[in-house]
Amino acid sequence: MNAKETVINYWKTMAKNDFCEASKCLAENAEVIWPQSNEKIVGRENFAAVNTQYPANGPWQFDVVSIVAEGDTVVTEVDITDGEVKAKAVTFHTVVDGLIAKQVEYWPDEYPAPEWRKHWVCAIH
Repeated sequence: MNAKETVINYWKTMAKNDFCEASKCLAENAEVIWPQSNEKIVGRENFAAVNTQYPANGPWQFDVVSIVAEGDTVVTEVDITDGEVKAKAVTFHTVVDGLIAKQVEYWPDEYPAPEWRKHWVCAIH
């Protein structure tokens, strides 16, 4: 598999909500970095545990909105929901030897548009 195919397979496996199986898409000592909360997950076991223990209101659903690949770097935009929580993840994946060696993942929150610019913009939702 090339880098893009590896990441597509990762998201398909995540959609099964079997995070132990999904962790096999990662290198043994993979790093998953969440810059906004200043956290790093190291290794498959910790990745599987964090995702398995994450409080959810039902099975997680993953909708890949966009995927861009260049060489060993793949960037994805994914809408994620458990039926109640709605989130977006923007993830920079680094693939080495067919496994994801590193992910840097951003979880942007929606916020209301500032009133001052309403004359130049329109809502997209």
